[in-house]
Amino acid sequence: MKLETESIKIQSKSPFSNKEYLTLAIPLIVAGISTPVLGAVDTAVVGRMPDPSFIGGVAVGTLIFNTMYWLLGFLRVSTTGFTSQAQGSNNEMEMTLSFLRPMVIAVLFGIFFIAVQYPILQAACYLVGASEAVTNHAETYFSIRIWGAPFTLLSYVIIGWLVGLGKVRLSLTTQIFMNVLNIILDLIFVLGFGFGVAGVASATLISEISAVLFGLLMIYRAQQLHISKIKVNMILETAPLMKMLKVNRDLFLRTVCLLTMTVIFTAKGASMGEVTLAANAILLQIHYLLAYFFGGFANASSILVGRAIGSKDEDLYKRAFTLSAQWGILSAIVLSICISILGEYVVSLFTTISIVKEITVSLLIWMIIFPFVGFWYAQLEGIFSGATEAKFIRNSIILALLVFFTANWLFIPLYENNGLWLAFILFMLARSLFLWMYVPKLRKNIGVFEK
Repeated sequence: MKLETESIKIQSKSPFSNKEYLTLAIPLIVAGISTPVLGAVDTAVVGRMPDPSFIGGVAVGTLIFNTMYWLLGFLRVSTTGFTSQAQGSNNEMEMTLSFLRPMVIAVLFGIFFIAVQYPILQAACYLVGASEAVTNHAETYFSIRIWGAPFTLLSYVIIGWLVGLGKVRLSLTTQIFMNVLNIILDLIFVLGFGFGVAGVASATLISEISAVLFGLLMIYRAQQLHISKIKVNMILETAPLMKMLKVNRDLFLRTVCLLTMTVIFTAKGASMGEVTLAANAILLQIHYLLAYFFGGFANASSILVGRAIGSKDEDLYKRAFTLSAQWGILSAIVLSICISILGEYVVSLFTTISIVKEITVSLLIWMIIFPFVGFWYAQLEGIFSGATEAKFIRNSIILALLVFFTANWLFIPLYENNGLWLAFILFMLARSLFLWMYVPKLRKNIGVFEK
């Protein structure tokens, strides 16, 4: 199959250079960072308001949607893996089915979230246990943004499919369009019209709907879908459907564990007061920026591994490990140094409330440490996802969650919020260590490289 000229070419049976890897990874990094930049702008905009409960309200509201949508994050991850494998084997039909199967799941879950929005909101507010002011702002945010649920999940499929095809520039264009629109509307609705939390939520809703329409236009122009050749029974074919569902099940359970940690982390911070909750929310936004940066390398490695499996190219498979490790550790060093030097300035971009800024700056050491554990698990998860061997990701994060529970129990009574952040870092380190232990089993499970 002949790819479009804008696609990133991955030549089978040939060395893959650092330059080629960066050509693939850099647009993915830019696209990935645009997502937490959006959350950072949301936080920074409401951080200009005089009461920290505005930051807390957006933080809790965002947590609810992160919980909902991250549970369905497999729609992007598995779509990338299956699509890249289909392209590696030059299977046009399977590439189209790799888009249609998760698209159906996205629409169904989006409608479901809208139907059960009230119990979701009530349960979330009860579990977090924030103050009345924070809860009121969170309810306002949720009640507006929930109507974008089907569109958000569809965007996961669109972006995952484009990335799997190596059309990283189209994926980047789609994500940048959504996030730039959201940022512009944030500034207009909140700082211009004074809509507050409702303005932040409305900006996100409009950008989510617009992004799906824009993404579908990009896919249509790419001319890579062959829907006219597809019949319903092909979408429901048992063997590939069951394989997709098993991978998605394991990625779902992985996300359940990750969100369990995040909910507990946020709830513990909320129990320490609004100022601590606001400071932790700012640090989490910085953490997301770093994590999504590493996610760009992870996505690049996922594409390489998927193509390697589809084309049975063992050299490309091995090269994915080397390149992602090299660029991951180099990025970790650079980012850690940048935070050490510019951390206080970055925090000042998020809030003008002096007490919140002071507490946040005192906790920056954890963001200096994070890159050295963050790059490792991101690299490994990208490789395992590209191989569509998600059960190892599932198993490793379950073990890491046990480490987080133990660390919470040991360190929060001793060090309070610093103990909470120590538990967070140990959780990330445990994810990396446990998944690394499964690497020898990965090649054996793939099977296509056996002579």
